[in-house]
Amino acid sequence: MMACQEWPEPAIRVQALAESGLTKIPERFVKPKSQRAVSNKNYVPNQVNSSLNHNTTNINIPVIDMKDIYGSDKAVRATMLRRVSEACREWGFFQVVNHGVSHELMKGAREGWREFFHQPLDVKEVYANTPLTYEGYGSRLGVKKGAILDWSDYFFLHFMPCSLRDQAKWPALPTSLRSIIAEYGEQVVKLGGRILEILSINLGLREDFLMNAFGGEKDLGACLRVNFYPKCPQPDLTLGLSSHSDPGGMTILLPDENVSGLQVRRGDDWITVKPVPNAFIINMGDQIQVMSNAIYKSIEHRVIVNSNKDRVSLAFFYNPRSDIPIQPAKELVTKDRPALYPPMTFDEYRLYIRTRGPSGKAQVESLTSKCDSN
Repeated sequence: MMACQEWPEPAIRVQALAESGLTKIPERFVKPKSQRAVSNKNYVPNQVNSSLNHNTTNINIPVIDMKDIYGSDKAVRATMLRRVSEACREWGFFQVVNHGVSHELMKGAREGWREFFHQPLDVKEVYANTPLTYEGYGSRLGVKKGAILDWSDYFFLHFMPCSLRDQAKWPALPTSLRSIIAEYGEQVVKLGGRILEILSINLGLREDFLMNAFGGEKDLGACLRVNFYPKCPQPDLTLGLSSHSDPGGMTILLPDENVSGLQVRRGDDWITVKPVPNAFIINMGDQIQVMSNAIYKSIEHRVIVNSNKDRVSLAFFYNPRSDIPIQPAKELVTKDRPALYPPMTFDEYRLYIRTRGPSGKAQVESLTSKCDSN
């Protein structure tokens, strides 16, 4: 896989900009008017623990209690499985509670990463990344020169397969963070496996179908991107993360419970997600859309920023092995519903976003035209 060795321009650390006391954001961060969240009725940049303003109904993505799926009551299990299926088909997003991941570990992961981002800049720059692998401390996605940038910094690291796991690239400060990353990653990987089983069952496939399609428990791909969204003096002009669908299999997001920021597209509206305490937000990625032959769809989402509070979130990407061709499950392809996507490895697929940066649903939608032309 070909990739750029260096960024097209010197890195701009957004947190350092925010802490410099500036009152206007640089032009490089100003989004076109059509992309700004302020034009949407659901935009609430300065509200904490709020989803929608008083002009909208109180909408939130579905919440799934996983203990009901694994309980002894078959009727309750069937109801909850149906709710997951409806969430995947209608929203592409849902939240899970009673998921098996330690609440203390979730809290410790948030706090540990927040402490990392508040280390001196020279400590963080030791881990500065490049577009070759994206692993480490970064501030942009995509290598297009002169691109309009998002108001965020991040830390990206590989977790699975184990052969790619290099703890030397994980932050050494705070001193507890490496052990937290290891334990957190192990528990979230297990959660991802349980969710893949649920999705497979709901699609009418063998419960191990998606796990096997991903390459199996030892060879699937998993990585973590910790996002830091600094306070912004002009939140109405920019975004923390531009509109996109996730290129991988699915994302297990640990949100900041104190500051809302994630927005999900629903029709022509953007819904600001209200995080439920001790919940993960699950969303379908493009690879699940391909494997399900678009029965499940990845959904555009974006992140707004806040003038009063910074925000930390942990996005754990649960992906297929990078060199396995991904295509619609044969069981889901019929005469009336032919395969919508051609085979493509995840390595080939993710090069698009690594080159161009977030671009709505353009990437996965471009595949259908390729399939039509074959």
